[in-house]
Amino acid sequence: MNVLQSIAAALTPLGLLWTLLIIGAATFLHELAHFALARWQGVAVKSFSVGMGPVLLRRVWRGTEWRLSLLPIGGYVEIDGMAPVEEPNGVYRQPTRGFAALPTWGKVAVLLAGPLMNLVLTIGLMTLTFASQGVPAPDRARIEAVLPNSRAGALGLQAGDVITAINGRDIPDTYTVNGQPHAGWESLRDTLATSGHKTLTVLRDGTARQVAFDWQARVNGVQQRLGIQYAPDVQPASLPAAFVTSLRTTGEAVPQLLRAFGGLFAKFFTLNLSQDQNVSGPIGTAQIVSQAAALSPWALVQVAVLLNLSLAFFNLIPIPGLDGGRILLVLVGALRGRPLTLAQEQAINVAGFAFVMLLMAFVVVRDVSRFF
Repeated sequence: MNVLQSIAAALTPLGLLWTLLIIGAATFLHELAHFALARWQGVAVKSFSVGMGPVLLRRVWRGTEWRLSLLPIGGYVEIDGMAPVEEPNGVYRQPTRGFAALPTWGKVAVLLAGPLMNLVLTIGLMTLTFASQGVPAPDRARIEAVLPNSRAGALGLQAGDVITAINGRDIPDTYTVNGQPHAGWESLRDTLATSGHKTLTVLRDGTARQVAFDWQARVNGVQQRLGIQYAPDVQPASLPAAFVTSLRTTGEAVPQLLRAFGGLFAKFFTLNLSQDQNVSGPIGTAQIVSQAAALSPWALVQVAVLLNLSLAFFNLIPIPGLDGGRILLVLVGALRGRPLTLAQEQAINVAGFAFVMLLMAFVVVRDVSRFF
């Protein structure tokens, strides 16, 4: 099987469709927020495109040309006063109206609106999930399935059992390994990574029971498996409780996301193509969506949550060409008391755009390298 066949086997048509829909919706609403904040401040928006590249359909409505473009990989808004103005003699100059005439706070509001929209979507989708599916209990591990002919089956463990304590100690909400925080229910994995006598306190039908056994973690160098699929237990939650949990979960996820971005940049600058589970490129994302589409609609919602959160904070990185970079240039101009010259701004934006394109190419190459 060659590389292209391997990639095709990892993806599904339904997964590709859902990938385009999820990314397309996240990008459309991101750009719509930029559009709304510009129009709210009286700034004209020349065009709004769904998709990139050659324009397939266009229609002018309320002063904006709405476009449907060929490539379903994002979109853009053309806000009056953001791009240089071309004079009749072919010379470009700094714009003086529209976006350029807004006060500093107004410019920042327009640029910040997109990432904030993705953050709002993250919290909204997460709240919907928690209210419908329940709030995860980090200190309890629910057994989802017991594999046939497994050690777990021989011990009498059943799907639906909830593990509340390990070796006589209640599972904590969180614990730390090598400085990294983990949810308490994940400690079962670390417990089974070492040999010795183990005791699991299992809750079944409201009754607690002890499951004791001797455990050999590795046999002939092979890691042994207990034979269960497990996840955090869930508890019913009201809408307000689901919202509060969403805020807390988002806050806990942000440092992990920033570390993942930091690791990506470190690998980019050292041309390290080794894989990790923290950042995926387009192929890896489509593969994850394909797997989620085969599980349940709620699995797709969880992917949408992660994509929106990633899109929000990636766009806030202060790299010219991204929203964060544009905000940085606006703030630098405000501190200087005058905007950067056209030549300075163009040079910075070209360098930033080139960096983002190289980073994207690196992520794609790293994605493809998994299949060699």
